Amino acid sequence: MAKSLIRMTAAAGAASLVLTLSVSLSGCGLAETGVAAAAGGVSKAEEAKQAQQTEARLQKKIDEAYKTAADRRNAADADSQ
Repeated sequence: MAKSLIRMTAAAGAASLVLTLSVSLSGCGLAETGVAAAAGGVSKAEEAKQAQQTEARLQKKIDEAYKTAADRRNAADADSQ
């Protein structure tokens, strides 16, 4: 959780830096490039966050499947005694 918070904070900091630079460079064509880069960086951060959420959901399902299998084995063992 702390790692994801650090990543999100770093991404937000990078986006703020790019936004600040784009405001500074608003008189030339570099501003559009900076804004596009900031939007891309935020998108990548969001993709990373979603990937972590998906991984956590899958891990939870795997853990539940292992628990269900263990419960069934324990029930089968109890029935056989």
